[in-house]
Amino acid sequence: MTDNNLPGPGQPTPQPGPPSGQPGQPQQPGQQPPPYQPAPQQAGPNQPAPQKPTKGKMRQQQAGVTKPRQATVAEQRARAAALKAQQERFAAESAAFEKKRKTRKRLLIGGGVTVGVVALVAIWYAAASPKNVTAQCTDQNNVIVDDDYCSDSYYRSHGGYSSGGFIYIGNSSYRYNYGGTGSVGQKVSGGSYTIPKGANVTTKSGTSVQRGGFGISSGSKSSGG
Repeated sequence: MTDNNLPGPGQPTPQPGPPSGQPGQPQQPGQQPPPYQPAPQQAGPNQPAPQKPTKGKMRQQQAGVTKPRQATVAEQRARAAALKAQQERFAAESAAFEKKRKTRKRLLIGGGVTVGVVALVAIWYAAASPKNVTAQCTDQNNVIVDDDYCSDSYYRSHGGYSSGGFIYIGNSSYRYNYGGTGSVGQKVSGGSYTIPKGANVTTKSGTSVQRGGFGISSGSKSSGG
């Protein structure tokens, strides 16, 4: 008996295949086959390859092109509060500086008035307290001689006379030096030949040439003054 399902001579032997449904997997009874999915297409030689998705990038702002974002209400309130606090702080600092400046000015004025009063008192005290000056008689060569040559009684008793602050006796002239230093027979050092006003002027021997006091001279005065 010949089997019709047997392959004939020269024909391959058929292999049992999987049941209808998904290839390679047995289909369970009552199970629906999976939906059809087309195979991915390969890019041809003239077709560009598909680009991969890239991550988001931050856009760069361009002057005159990018529009600034409008501030929110909270940001506007915060800015207004910061500006107000800055103005109040500036006003407080200005007030404190002005107060210190006025206080310092009052102190300087008060100090200046005090210094002025002290200086005035010092000047008045100096005028009220005349200094003592020593007078020495000198000859025409500024050499210190005995005080008698400049006294009124001496030059008158020796036929002398006085003129222009000088005392003339014979061919010699004498006059007082005020405040200079030195001894008889030496040239006087320093001093002045103008009698100081308001000073107590006396000779070394104790003779009063001028009695001071607010610039008014009194008492005995030689013609050498």
